[in-house]
Amino acid sequence: MPRWEPCAEDRLREAALELFLERGYENVTVTEITERAGLTRRSFSRYFADKRDVLFDGSDQMPELLARSVRAADDALPPFEAVLTALVGLADVMADQAPLAVKRRAVVQTSPELQERGLTKFAAVTDALADALRDRGTAEPQATLLAQVGVAVFRTAFGQWTDQPDDVGLPARIRKAAAELADSLGAVNFTGDASR
Repeated sequence: MPRWEPCAEDRLREAALELFLERGYENVTVTEITERAGLTRRSFSRYFADKRDVLFDGSDQMPELLARSVRAADDALPPFEAVLTALVGLADVMADQAPLAVKRRAVVQTSPELQERGLTKFAAVTDALADALRDRGTAEPQATLLAQVGVAVFRTAFGQWTDQPDDVGLPARIRKAAAELADSLGAVNFTGDASR
């Protein structure tokens, strides 16, 4: 009969993050993580596929979650507002994860392998958002452009949230980043020659 380990997943995640921050992601093994957590490798395998999964656990659900939210958004919302509404909804769910997000981001920033994984993750989010916008009737290339801009707004806000974890939550930072983008664009009047 398997022995129940209280808070095993959290213990493994915390041990992994501590070790990654102390020695660098590449210099830590799964065995070292389990030893630090006081658990077995079998326990690790119940929760995570590999040590990278400790950092990106649950992120594979993000594209579908966001796409579903965009598809379910009020039909009266313009396409980009539907994207922002979905991103703010995701941020609301992440509200209590600030301390963990700060540590994760610090680890990812030190590893080219993890940075590449992060880029792949955001590419999947962009594709899912663009698909959802097309399902709502947004034409190409606008659907892809708006999805890319939405992801850029999210990443900017997320970076600020983890750089300055204070009272300003991620949803507010997303709204602020989107507003700053809109302000900086102003009333664009680009009449350059499109043939060049």
